[in-house]
Amino acid sequence: MINPIYSPLPQRYDNGMKYRRCGKSGILLPEISLGLWHNFGDVNTFANSQAMAHYAFDKGITHFDLANNYGPSYGSAEETFGMIMKKSFMPYRDELFISTKAGYDMWPGPYGNWGSRKYLMSSLDQSLKRMNLDYVDIFYTHRPDPDTPIEETLQTLVDIVRQGKALYVGISRYPKEQTETACRYLAERDVHCLLYQGKYNIFNREPEEEGILRQAQENGCGFIAFSPLAQGLLTSRYLNGIPQESRMAKGGSLKKEALTEDVLRRIKALNDVAIHRGQTLAEMSLAWILKDNLVTSVIIGASSVTQLEDNLKAIKNTDFSAEEVEKINMIVR
Repeated sequence: MINPIYSPLPQRYDNGMKYRRCGKSGILLPEISLGLWHNFGDVNTFANSQAMAHYAFDKGITHFDLANNYGPSYGSAEETFGMIMKKSFMPYRDELFISTKAGYDMWPGPYGNWGSRKYLMSSLDQSLKRMNLDYVDIFYTHRPDPDTPIEETLQTLVDIVRQGKALYVGISRYPKEQTETACRYLAERDVHCLLYQGKYNIFNREPEEEGILRQAQENGCGFIAFSPLAQGLLTSRYLNGIPQESRMAKGGSLKKEALTEDVLRRIKALNDVAIHRGQTLAEMSLAWILKDNLVTSVIIGASSVTQLEDNLKAIKNTDFSAEEVEKINMIVR
């Protein structure tokens, strides 16, 4: 029975969203995915969170990215998404690709963090309850555990798939050597690593410099980028100083020390390139990540429908000339 409160747009797959194959799998992810790290927890109204989720799906965004401790407070983003599932999305569950993760601090004691079997299993069970789901489409180990044997963490991922609690598994923030171990271990057990999630943007080139992008491709693993706008630095927000309502002004995860004179000079130079392309700096920064086939999808955050609408304009032009790429590289170097 279709929910009478919400009916998605019939033309949601004809609005210009493009989908990319995720590694060697049957999954097609939208070029833009919606992340629920900020603005979907206790700090936001349910009405605004629901409006953003509805708008995203109406525009062809089928992938919603979460983690156990997204909020704030811990778990509240999953709770919000669970309410959206119950009120709006449940009839369309088979169209959605929902991910969650575990690996960072979640609850007190020795079993509320890192990568033990007990933590990962318990965390996923809690996440499914919060989100009103029987399974997630992909479950990530959110970061490598320096003390737990990697085999324990990886075998837990295998067992999670075999128990039907996740269709696929992925890894996040793993260094190259451990990534190779993970891909090989999982492949040998016929539970392939589907996605590698890593921080990637015009300023942060680690995935390409360390060979993670190529490694993922060679292992039949997709790559999904988070923090594509460097927490707001790669937008027009800080071109003329620090706005009072910004994350930087409020002392959040983006510190004022990050906006040095040199960084501001580079932001302004990149903004000039974006203007020449007929894009905002944010649009160009998102498009830059999607310029080739090494990236499957980009995870964006949003605080309003208007911001989400603006970011989606990036997919209209993801082609860069060799001269533009070189100019961007020169600015960053």
